[in-house]
Amino acid sequence: MKAFHEVRNYDSEYMVWHSRYENVGFLAHWHKEIELIYVRSGSCLLSITDQTFLAHAGDLTVCESGMIHYSDSHGMDNVLDFLIFDTSILGPLFQNPGFMHPLITKAELDTFGLSGQLTDLIDTVSRELEQKKPFYQEVVSSSIQAFWALLKRCHPRTDAEQLPDDRRSRMLGDLQDLLSYIDEHYADNITLEFAASRMNFSNSHFSKTFKKLMGINFVTYLNLVRVERAASQLRNTGKKITDVALSCGFNNIRTFNRVFKEITGYTPSEFLLVADPDVYKRTYYNRRSAEKEYVENDSLTLVKNHQ
Repeated sequence: MKAFHEVRNYDSEYMVWHSRYENVGFLAHWHKEIELIYVRSGSCLLSITDQTFLAHAGDLTVCESGMIHYSDSHGMDNVLDFLIFDTSILGPLFQNPGFMHPLITKAELDTFGLSGQLTDLIDTVSRELEQKKPFYQEVVSSSIQAFWALLKRCHPRTDAEQLPDDRRSRMLGDLQDLLSYIDEHYADNITLEFAASRMNFSNSHFSKTFKKLMGINFVTYLNLVRVERAASQLRNTGKKITDVALSCGFNNIRTFNRVFKEITGYTPSEFLLVADPDVYKRTYYNRRSAEKEYVENDSLTLVKNHQ
C-alpha cells in the first residue's frame, strides 16, 4: 500500500469498500475515491484540506475525491463507519460534487430526514458486500446513488460557492504531486528545501502550510514513509539492516535505529524478533516522533488506537 497517496486494493474490481472501527485515527492522505465517515458513537477530530472540526455521534463527513484528510483522535472513544467508493459509481451525479462544508451534522441530517437513510445505506452496503448475493453490486450502487442525490438536493452549494479558488487548487495539486514524488523517491536525499522549492514556497511558508494540511511536519512525514518501507523490507526481503537503512533514505545505521525506534517502539533488530508482523502498525499510536508530536497509524491502514 502506498504511503499517503492511497491506492486502495479492493477484493474485486467493484470499487466500494466499507469497514467499521473503534478508536481510530489516521495520517494525512488522499485518494481518488469519495469517502463518507459516519460517527456512530463518540467523537473524533477530523481535518479535510484546510478545515479542522470535531465530529460527534450522528454526524457525517464527506471527503471528496482528491482531498487531503486525516484524523487525530488520540484519547477519544469512538466508533466510525467508513464508506469509500469510486466516483464512477455516481455516474452523472458526480458533476459539481462539492458541498458547503465537509461536515454535515446530525441536526442537519435530521432536518433533511436523512439520518435513518444514512444508517440504512451503511447497513445495506455492509450486508450486500459481505453476502454477495446475485445483483449485489447493482443494489449497492443504486443505494449510494439515491443517498447522494438526496444529500445534494438537501445540502447544495450556490454557483459562486462551486467555483474553485484557482490558487488554492493549484497549491493542493502541487502538494499531491509532492506526496506522490516522496512515495516513489523516498530513498533519495529529499530535504525540506527541495520540497519547498517544488511548491514554489519559501522554507518557512512551506513548513507552516505542510503542517496545517498534513497534521505533522515534513520531516516527521518523510520519516514515517521511510520507516514503513523499511519495516516491510525487514520482514520480506532478508536484507541486512544496514542495507535496508541505506535503501530507505537513511544515511547511517545510527540515525536509522533511532528513528525506527521512535516511530515503532522497537529497534530494527528487536522488530525482526516480534512474532506479529503488523505490530509496528499498532505501535505508531501513542508514540512520539522526534518532534515530540503524537504520530498516528501506519500509512493509511486504519488500526485500533491501543491506549
